[in-house]
Amino acid sequence: MGGGLSFRATAITVLAFAMAMAYLEAGVVVYLQGALGAVVGDIFPLRPAIEAGNLVLIEVGREVATMVMIATIGAIAGRTGLERLAWAAVVFGAWDIGYYAWLRLFSGWPGSLATIDLLFLIPVPWVGPVWSPLLVSSALLGFGLAAATRLRAGRPVPVARREWMIALVGGLLVILSYTLDSGRLFDGRMPGAYPWPVFAAGMLLAVSAAVAALRHPAPPRPAR
Repeated sequence: MGGGLSFRATAITVLAFAMAMAYLEAGVVVYLQGALGAVVGDIFPLRPAIEAGNLVLIEVGREVATMVMIATIGAIAGRTGLERLAWAAVVFGAWDIGYYAWLRLFSGWPGSLATIDLLFLIPVPWVGPVWSPLLVSSALLGFGLAAATRLRAGRPVPVARREWMIALVGGLLVILSYTLDSGRLFDGRMPGAYPWPVFAAGMLLAVSAAVAALRHPAPPRPAR
C-alpha cells in the first residue's frame, strides 16, 4: 500500500479500514450483549472471572488481535519505521472514535462523554470516562496524520531521545490514570472518581513531545 498509492489514496484507504473495523467491533458488542441478555454499557460491577469463564480469555485475545490488525495496517501503509508508527496511530485513533460513534448510533450508548467505560483488560482492567480515550485518539489521529504527511513528502521528522522519553512518560501516566482503580474492580466494586489530573499531566507531556518533534526543521539534504 505505502509504495503503490499516493498519500491521499493511502489516507483514505487507512481511514476507511479503521471505520469499517470500528463498525464491526461495535456491531459485535451489540450482538454479544443481546445474546447474553444484557444492556449495552451495563459493565459494572465486573463479572467475576470464574463466572465469566472463557469469555475473559476470549476478550483478551480479541484485544490482542485488534492491536495486531492496527500494527499490520501501519506496516503496510508506511515506508519507514516512523511512518509505519504514524499510520498505526491514525488507525488506532480513527478506529476508537468510530467505535464510540457507531455504538452510540446502534444502541444510544454512551449516554454522555462522562460515561465510564471499560477500555482494556490487559494486564488489568482499564477504566475511564469516554471523553478521555476520545481525547487520546484525537491526538493520535491528528499527530499521526501530520507526521505521515511530512514523511511522505520526503521531509524527515527528527525525534530526539528526550522527546521519546517525555512521550513515553506521558503515555505511562495516561495508562496509570486508567488502571489505578483495578483493585476496586477486582473486588467487585464500582469505579471510583477518575484521577483526571494524572491523565492531564500525561497528555500534556505526550502532546508537548509530539509538537516539539514536528516543529524540528528537517535536516538539510546532502548536496549532489
